[in-house]
Amino acid sequence: MGQEVILIVIVVAFAAFMFYNSRKRKKQQAELVDKMVPGAKVMLSFGLYGTLLSVNEEKVTADVEIAPGTVVTVHRQTLSRVVDDNASDVETTTSTEDEPKPVAELNGEPVYGERVDTDRVDETDATKRKSDD
Repeated sequence: MGQEVILIVIVVAFAAFMFYNSRKRKKQQAELVDKMVPGAKVMLSFGLYGTLLSVNEEKVTADVEIAPGTVVTVHRQTLSRVVDDNASDVETTTSTEDEPKPVAELNGEPVYGERVDTDRVDETDATKRKSDD
């Protein structure tokens, strides 16, 4: 009897979670459509930025100007978001932690990926070659 109740509670919780996510997605989509007005700066789903010129509801297309005089017609679903002029997408500040640090050699051996001067031959390599012959 207890197992059936737990199973029913899990199924109801799963259905409620799906319903909540569906409503949330519809709300976000409605907000996006409200922001998609001619003249808005938009980003397409493949990373191209431009200015929205018009949206054709019948053909489900949008005209986006990506450069002065260059207009492309795309499917309306490729309009992924409206870009705010005040907010930047890329962090422009750098900290001292981001600067590359010199990599130390390990026991005189080059670190993986480090270029080694091929003209320089270690004495230990020369002695190993002589003993191998």
